[in-house]
Amino acid sequence: MKQQVFESVWDALEETPGEAARMAMRSELLIAIDQRVRSWNMTQADAARRLGVTQPRLNDLLRGKITKFSLDTLINLAMQAGLSVKLDLGEAA
Repeated sequence: MKQQVFESVWDALEETPGEAARMAMRSELLIAIDQRVRSWNMTQADAARRLGVTQPRLNDLLRGKITKFSLDTLINLAMQAGLSVKLDLGEAA
């Protein structure tokens, strides 16, 4: 049996390259937001207010529940967290 090698875990898990790309972007955003929120050293309730979401919603983010967040939602949360979001395009391999 030939061993498959993937560029990203999402390439292995998702059905199409487009789905893998979306999940990779969502994952990167979720991690960046998580790191920013944790750097604030405040309660989840205070951080949730700062982001404009409920505390349970922030808890989902901090617990890595990526399927509960769309790409649009994560972009908006990143902006609320004071992060800039840029899209990097390149030629397909």
